[in-house]
Amino acid sequence: MNTEWIGVIAMYGLTVLLAIPLGKYLAKVFKNEPNVFDFMAPLERLIYRLGGIDPNKDMSWKENLVALLTINAVWLVYGFVLLISQGSLPLNPDGNPSQTPDLAFNTAISFVVNCDLQHYSGESGATYLTQLGVMMFLMFVSAATGIAAAVLLFRSFMPKTVETVGNFYVLFTRAITRLLLPGSLLIALILAFNGTPASFDGKDTIMTMQGDTVGVSRGPAAAMIAIKHLGTNGGGYFGANSAHPLENPNYLTNMVEMIAQVLIPIAMIFAMGFFINRKKFAWVVYSVMTVGMLCLLIPTIISELNGNPALAKMGISQLSGAMEGKEVRFGALASGYWSIVTTIISTGSVNSMHDSSMALSGAMQLLGMMVNAFYGGAGAGLLNFYYFLIIAVFVSGLMVGRTPELFGRKVEAREIKIASVVALLSALLVKGGTALGAWVFMQYGAADWAVKPSAWLNNPGFHGFSEILYEFTSANANNGSGFEGLGDNNFFWNYTTGIVLILGRFLPIIGPVAIAGLLARKKYVPESSGTLPVDTPTFGLMIFAVIFIITALSFFPALALGPLAEYFSLR
Repeated sequence: MNTEWIGVIAMYGLTVLLAIPLGKYLAKVFKNEPNVFDFMAPLERLIYRLGGIDPNKDMSWKENLVALLTINAVWLVYGFVLLISQGSLPLNPDGNPSQTPDLAFNTAISFVVNCDLQHYSGESGATYLTQLGVMMFLMFVSAATGIAAAVLLFRSFMPKTVETVGNFYVLFTRAITRLLLPGSLLIALILAFNGTPASFDGKDTIMTMQGDTVGVSRGPAAAMIAIKHLGTNGGGYFGANSAHPLENPNYLTNMVEMIAQVLIPIAMIFAMGFFINRKKFAWVVYSVMTVGMLCLLIPTIISELNGNPALAKMGISQLSGAMEGKEVRFGALASGYWSIVTTIISTGSVNSMHDSSMALSGAMQLLGMMVNAFYGGAGAGLLNFYYFLIIAVFVSGLMVGRTPELFGRKVEAREIKIASVVALLSALLVKGGTALGAWVFMQYGAADWAVKPSAWLNNPGFHGFSEILYEFTSANANNGSGFEGLGDNNFFWNYTTGIVLILGRFLPIIGPVAIAGLLARKKYVPESSGTLPVDTPTFGLMIFAVIFIITALSFFPALALGPLAEYFSLR
């Protein structure tokens, strides 16, 4: 057990130690200062020339949003076309069929929005061509989209009034060439040398210890698994995701994948501090997010290590903790750590089955996605945190009788309305979708769909409700993990979650970027003794309180009907 604790502490400690210098490096990259990857400049200039982009032209926040949304729409169409025709395209040694239109709709959207919610199994639902040309390609560009949008936010924090906030295309390109590509190459090499497949061979045949002959899927897995974690994507090359022995062969790869998926979200916090020269503010943001993470992680670890109370009542020993759905290679502690981190940072990859987690652990996983601002995805975490920040600034200013200001700019009614709408729509998408799913399950159980509603739930009662709630929460948070007792590959789930995926991704980008653009155009007033400081522990506590209150008011009733009710039923 001590070894397991050392492993978890080492994983997180190494992540933070790497994130600080990486954040400093990213600030240099996005401020266009000299850095170690300047040799990529010729490639970037070629990309700009081919795309007809003027890298020296800054754009307004509206122009940047148009660019972001337009290029993502193109990728959506591109991905959909390849997925519905993959069965007749090359690089398909296992003969996997094309996806149905509703599944391709969901899959294409899912990977475009950095969610990777998979209603298919990677070995049989995609080909080598689409694994690389659709899934892996979209993992790069979706992560770069979130990072670029966050940097547009940084530009509005600068102490001057501006009409333009940067160039999305330039920030997007640099995020790929100077961060995601080199980082993924390093991780892929580590994985390949530890046993993850990196070839174009078809299935291999092996004989099991029971004497059965089975086919084992292979393919160019290492490259995709590298970017899936570094870019906080999470889509599994294999159906079992990082619980699969080829996707995550040993404890070293488990640590590498765990560090990789947390690295950029934390590094972006420090990058913000270096970029706007407010390192103290960055530490306040980091502290709030870390406290939030610990509030979710500690109950999960306690719950998983103590095992299942129902089994304990039967006198069954659980010295290793609750091991149902977990890999012996990693244990309950490392699996519990992964389950919380992957849900708070919107990666959604798994090294254990979340559907088998203890009820309290499931509640913490759900809560992490409902907040969606404790570290968060690559860039997207700061965008989600930003609207909580705006609300906290506004409320704090009113409480102390000062004009709400953020970095020398007044926060007024228009900004607070946008932030409030984004926060409220998030709750509407999750609870509205869950209510619709529960209603269809009850009223149309015999509907002749690919998976009948009556067969959706692997578990009745409270846990069944949690399976529905988890699916819509995961889609809205662009997370991608699931309670996989849910039969979700039919047109209802593919279309409803597809719509939630789009709204859950782009509303939290449009809202904060719009607020930042509006603030950037306002008159800058230097801070004085009458300015509310936002880089103090007191204000950090205020932000945490705002996050807690908004999330509790929005989601506690839903949690009470599902995982919390299940938790108390086991006592």
